[in-house]
Amino acid sequence: MSASVADANGRGFNWSNTHRSGNRALRGWGLEKMIAAESDSSIRLRETGTALDPVLDEVLLGLTKTRKELPCKLFYDERGSVLFEQICTLDEYYLTRTEIAIMEQNASELAELMGPRCVLLEYGSGSSTKTRILLDHLHEPVAYIPIDYAAEQLQRSAAAIAASYPSLGVFPLNADYTQRVGLPSIAEEGARRVGFFPGSTIGNFRLTEAVRFLRRVWAIVGPGGGFLIGADLRKDPKVLHSAYNDASGVTAEFNLNILAHINRRFDADFRLDKFAHRAFYNERLGRIEMHLISREDQRVRLQDVEIAFRKGEGVLTEVSYKYSVEQFRTLARRASFEVRRVWMDAGQLFSVQYLLAC
Repeated sequence: MSASVADANGRGFNWSNTHRSGNRALRGWGLEKMIAAESDSSIRLRETGTALDPVLDEVLLGLTKTRKELPCKLFYDERGSVLFEQICTLDEYYLTRTEIAIMEQNASELAELMGPRCVLLEYGSGSSTKTRILLDHLHEPVAYIPIDYAAEQLQRSAAAIAASYPSLGVFPLNADYTQRVGLPSIAEEGARRVGFFPGSTIGNFRLTEAVRFLRRVWAIVGPGGGFLIGADLRKDPKVLHSAYNDASGVTAEFNLNILAHINRRFDADFRLDKFAHRAFYNERLGRIEMHLISREDQRVRLQDVEIAFRKGEGVLTEVSYKYSVEQFRTLARRASFEVRRVWMDAGQLFSVQYLLAC
C-alpha cells in the first residue's frame, strides 16, 4: 500500500532464503521477462488544473475492460487517507515501521548524500511523517515541495511542516504525481533537487509505468539530482499475506472505500456489502494484488453507464511489486538513474535506496 498504497496479498510458495540464494520458481526471471509477462495482464495549495472528466474516463475505461480494474489513486480521499494511516500502525504491516527505522538509523548519511541547500520534492507526501526525519538532518534545505492527490491531508500536513520549520519554504502541490506535473518556481537559482518517494509506493506501478515515472522524476531533478526511494523486498509470502490481510480488517475497509469514494465523487450506486476484499501474492509476476470480488450477479450504475458484475468476478484495485535489489537496480538504470546506496533492515524485509540522476 503504499505509502500509500494498498495491496493486500500474500499467497504463494515457500520463499525461504530468497535474498541470499534466489527463488527457484523465479530464477531467470529478470526485469525484462517480468515486464513481458506483465503486459499479458494556512498554506495555499497549487493545483495542476486537471479536469474531473479524465478521472471519470479512467474509471469507466477500467470498469469496462474484460478484466476490470480501478486506479489506486482513488483510495486516497479523506476517509481513505485516514484508513491508510491506521494501516501503517498495524502489527502486521511491517513496511512503515521498518522504513522509519532504516531512515532513523542512517539519517546522517542520508543527509550527506542529499547535500546542503537542496530542494526536497516528496511524491505522495501523505502525512509527511518520514519527511521530518530528513528535515531534522538536512543542512539548510531551500524548500520542501510535497505533492499529493489528497488535497485535505496535503493542506494539513504542509501547514504542520511550515509551523515546525519556519525558515523552510513550503510549497504544497495538489496533483496526480503519476502524471506530468509543473513545479512552483523556487527563489534560489541552481539549488539541487532531490526527490523523495517513501513507502514502497513505486511497487504500485506496473513495471513499464514505473520506468516512465522514474524518467519523469529524472526530468525534474536533472543530471546530478538525487532520488531517495523506499522499495519493498521479496520475502516469504506468508509475511505479505499478513501485511495485506490484517486481522482487524482495516485493509479490507480501505479497499472497499474506493467504491465509496466513486459513489460520492461520481454519483455511482456501488453497494459495498456486495463486494469482498481479496489480496494475494501473484507468484509469476512477483507482486501483491488487491481485488474486490463481487458476492453476486449484479449491475452498478456509474453516470449513465450500467456495468455488469458476475458472481465471483474481481476488480483489481492495486498491485504492489516486490523487488530484489538487483531487479530494482535494473529498473533504475532503465530510467538513467544509478543506485548509489542501499540500506536494509536486519531481516532484509525492506530497502531504502539513494539514486543519482546520470
